[in-house]
Amino acid sequence: MNKMLSKQFLGNSIEEYLILVGAIILGLIFKKLISRYLSHLLFKMIRNKKSEIGIEKFDELLTKPIGFCVMLSIIYLGFNQLEFPKEWNLYDYEPNSQDNKIGLKMILHKGYSLIFVYSVFWIFLRLVDYVGLILRKKAELTENKMDDQLIPFIIEIGKILIYILGAFIVMGSIFNVNIAALATGLGIGGIALAMASKESLENLLGSFTIFFDKPFTVGDIVTVGAVTGTVEKVGFRSTRVRTFDKSLVTVPNKKMIDAELDNLGLRPMRRVKFNVGLTYETSAEQIKLIVKDIQDYINQHSKTDQKGKVRFSEFGSSSLDIMVIYFVDSPKWEDLINVKQEVNYKIMEIVKYHKSDFAFPTTTVYLNK
Repeated sequence: MNKMLSKQFLGNSIEEYLILVGAIILGLIFKKLISRYLSHLLFKMIRNKKSEIGIEKFDELLTKPIGFCVMLSIIYLGFNQLEFPKEWNLYDYEPNSQDNKIGLKMILHKGYSLIFVYSVFWIFLRLVDYVGLILRKKAELTENKMDDQLIPFIIEIGKILIYILGAFIVMGSIFNVNIAALATGLGIGGIALAMASKESLENLLGSFTIFFDKPFTVGDIVTVGAVTGTVEKVGFRSTRVRTFDKSLVTVPNKKMIDAELDNLGLRPMRRVKFNVGLTYETSAEQIKLIVKDIQDYINQHSKTDQKGKVRFSEFGSSSLDIMVIYFVDSPKWEDLINVKQEVNYKIMEIVKYHKSDFAFPTTTVYLNK
């Protein structure tokens, strides 16, 4: 048995290969347990006792990236014990040496380092998401809508900074790029980059204008161009608007500040205007009673103000038109459509009660006999 385990294959004994395979299998079996344990330790280190976001949500965010990092560490430690066969004619690789020649060992080391850095920064990104959940929960306790708009923006800034830091670490530590020289080059090339990405910069400046000028906040109903809907998110480049037919429209921030924008959410009330067309068989007395009853109902409705007007406005081509104007005491879309429905039902009842009827387009044809 010992002789078989000590047999050499590609420069390593069978026993060493078995140890490597066993370590990987054990890692796969206990990965979830180990990652959950490490997640709990990390939670205890950074937890906020006043936070309502518990360890379950933290585990949901962190278990997967921590498990990925654990498996990478096990695989690295296992393969690091193996010897590469000399007949492959590979160059050795020393991480801190400047005299390394390109070989498979160097490629494997740099590839692994790149993936490992990715896994570590994946954990940092999930930590930012967890902080975002805590901030959103706190924002729900305040009446200020600006909190709801600012928090996603802060989270995006945090993630971008992590991406930039990760990129510098990869370039400096893995690919041995001179970061100081790179920073100088970026300063020189910044103007050219700005010119090339003029539209992106305009949208970025637009996002800052939205935050400081506050023409709208998350949750407001706005109309910009042909788009009307509820603002769901304000990002670096664009604003997302959910229309009333549930479509999600992405509007560039530059357009949000340059175009004429109507913030319906800032209106103290919403106006409703339409005509009620009655048949020409309706008498003047009937019209007076219908106008009075509609006016009284609008004045007495709990969701409308006293500025509503109901008037017999004109003789239409096929109807006697009554103009109805009233204001709903709420900027909310749901309140608007509910009040409109109640008023419309009542108008139908009033018209029927006074023995009139609604007109529809007709054509009268006279025939000569």
